[in-house]
Amino acid sequence: MLTGGPAQPAGVPFPPDVAVVGAGPVGLAIAWRCAARGLRVVVHDPAPGSGAAHVAAGMLAPVAEAYFGEHELTGLLTASAARWPAFAAELADVSGADLGYRADGTLMVGLTADDLAEARRLWAYQQGLGLPVAVLRPSELRDREPALAPRVRGGALAATDHQVDPRRLVPALRTAAERAGATLVAGAVRRLSDVAAGVTVVAAGCGAAALTGLPVRPVKGQVLRLRAPGGVAPGFRHVIRGYADGEHVYLVPRAGGEVVVGATVEERTDTTVSAGAVLRLLRAAVDLVPELAEYDLVETLAGLRPGTPDNAPILGPLTGRPDVLAATGHHRHGIVLTPVTADLISDLILTGEPDPLLAPFTPDRFGLVTPDEPGVAGARASGGATMKEERWN
Repeated sequence: MLTGGPAQPAGVPFPPDVAVVGAGPVGLAIAWRCAARGLRVVVHDPAPGSGAAHVAAGMLAPVAEAYFGEHELTGLLTASAARWPAFAAELADVSGADLGYRADGTLMVGLTADDLAEARRLWAYQQGLGLPVAVLRPSELRDREPALAPRVRGGALAATDHQVDPRRLVPALRTAAERAGATLVAGAVRRLSDVAAGVTVVAAGCGAAALTGLPVRPVKGQVLRLRAPGGVAPGFRHVIRGYADGEHVYLVPRAGGEVVVGATVEERTDTTVSAGAVLRLLRAAVDLVPELAEYDLVETLAGLRPGTPDNAPILGPLTGRPDVLAATGHHRHGIVLTPVTADLISDLILTGEPDPLLAPFTPDRFGLVTPDEPGVAGARASGGATMKEERWN
């Protein structure tokens, strides 16, 4: 896969084998894996860790994220989630960092009879895929989480859906990549020809559209962060994903007292926070866990997920550019898909042989031929296949 012989980038003491554009979790994990296997790696990003991961809640949820019509994506999510325990342990050991990795599981709940009916339809589909969904009676639900509102009509446990703190994950990945020998260059890449390397990996999130012409578009998400009074641990330990009077919401508890509440899904490109979104998210959160009304509201934030026409990531060589690999378009799934993306892309670079897992997610599924320097890539970003219905986190 490596073509060799590139000119060395300014400020970099060697001609790299691999240039990674984007220092979010996916880009840094790819850089770590490649550098740890002996490749010379440079990562380009003007502000490492400032993208979608800074807003993300960090749910590792292949079960709760298994939606109708996304069978192949569910397989990739499941494969990546299975790698997370070993990935987290290795990263914690290499970086010396606490990632906030927790394996308490996820409760999926419905507040009203209509909410529960909608949830049960999805649980039946997930169980039909063989996923571990254990439906619970209201009494069993409250035995697990007494903080849930008495009005909650029922729920289910996804015991294998875990969580990690993205704001701890990104610095840990940067440390691991640099300790393995990767070099970070704090600068923006505006054209692929600005990067000199044997292989270039575009892991630039929404910025991948302008670089490659691929149909990656921004999908806005607004998120809140609450803190328990006195900084004590929240009064619940599971991630809670719920339907509350038709509003979809998730609640992610952190050991330090933080609770992440999210998230909207909007076809918008701005990152402003609206009063209406805050109101809807807080109302749904408090309806499910009443004690949250007493928590401090410490942060409101909006970010842009890199969405694609079929809601699945774009992984592999660009059409007509075998020296340029895409690792983008992860939408809601960037954190959970970090380990498998890093393994698949680094293996492809080292061996030249694509893993079968890549087949449904390659760039050529959109039928685009990517020019060397796409001048109208932004216009293409909204094109491609018909968009599927957007989901709620």
